[in-house]
Amino acid sequence: MSATHTLTRHSDIQSWVTDRKGIPAVARIRNRFGEEKSKLLLRFVRSQGGFVDDGMSPCSWTAWFAELDRQQLALKVTQGGECELVPRATIN
Repeated sequence: MSATHTLTRHSDIQSWVTDRKGIPAVARIRNRFGEEKSKLLLRFVRSQGGFVDDGMSPCSWTAWFAELDRQQLALKVTQGGECELVPRATIN
């Protein structure tokens, strides 16, 4: 089982992502009521070159962090290099 860490500081998140050749991305999605919401994602370079085309648009770190803070999210990472965005309220 891999050890996990939860990152909340912007500099720690950016360092972790860029060390793994990732960039911030965002998508506009609609909920069932038709309201638009921003969905945050991190895009990573595939081993065979290029980014996976997942429908997300690259964005600046400033915009990504503003939305991360607005949604009160943190980045949960494992030693194996996996990550997911989690609500900050779930951090012990």
